[in-house]
Amino acid sequence: MNKQSLSPRPKPRRVSPWRLSAWPGVRATTAATTLAVVQPLAAAFALLALAAAPAHAADTPRFEDTMAQRTLACTACHGAEGRAGPDGYYPRLAGKPAGYLYNQLLHFRDGRRQHGLMARLLEPLSDDYLLEIATHFARLELPYPPPARVAMTEAARARGRTLALEGDPGRQLPACASCHGARLTGVLTNTPGLLGLPRDYLNGQLGAWRSGLRRAHAPDCMADIAKRLSPEDLNAVSGWLASQPLPADWHPVARLPQPPAIACGSAILPAGRVTR
Repeated sequence: MNKQSLSPRPKPRRVSPWRLSAWPGVRATTAATTLAVVQPLAAAFALLALAAAPAHAADTPRFEDTMAQRTLACTACHGAEGRAGPDGYYPRLAGKPAGYLYNQLLHFRDGRRQHGLMARLLEPLSDDYLLEIATHFARLELPYPPPARVAMTEAARARGRTLALEGDPGRQLPACASCHGARLTGVLTNTPGLLGLPRDYLNGQLGAWRSGLRRAHAPDCMADIAKRLSPEDLNAVSGWLASQPLPADWHPVARLPQPPAIACGSAILPAGRVTR
């Protein structure tokens, strides 16, 4: 591997990966959820150990040298083929925009997002290889399951819908749809969809942006938005989003009809590379 292709990166802070929210109003991880998170991590390490073991046993899986097999350590937590983990904290990877997935892999590797296992898995990998991983998952065409039922009041549900589709100009909160697309399914190549995600995951990420545990390339638009949300509004918009079914065409749109309401930072792709 050409180490010169890796850009300098800050040393990740030692922050517990289980701290998914750091402010009142956002539900914290329970002991039961922590156990559900630890178990797939153990499975991921077991897969890595299996890959490194000598191939002498008759039942040892044959090495296929495919990206699907190389990413078994990913799908141990994120579900088969990247469909999402069962615990609500490991999100779907399949079908997400490649540019978005690539940016998140960089963030974990370089310390802008905090998760010990992710950082260690990605630390030796080059920018080019991270883009290959992102492109692999982005090209997977897999159906979404129906949304889980979300318990919330009708007033909170209405407020969540307003924030997602219209925003709140008085508080300088743009609509989610103004950046993530009118169908909220994402925009190529760097903006993810917001549907098909569990409420706990959405709450955890918004809380992490607010507390500084999650960061992005400047300008970090989501950090600014999360800090303007009250705990009530955060729970309202996450609950509404988590309860919405995916449209028949759940793919990210090619472009927005007009420029986004705010500017958001993104990584530059490795030289000569494009995403689809």
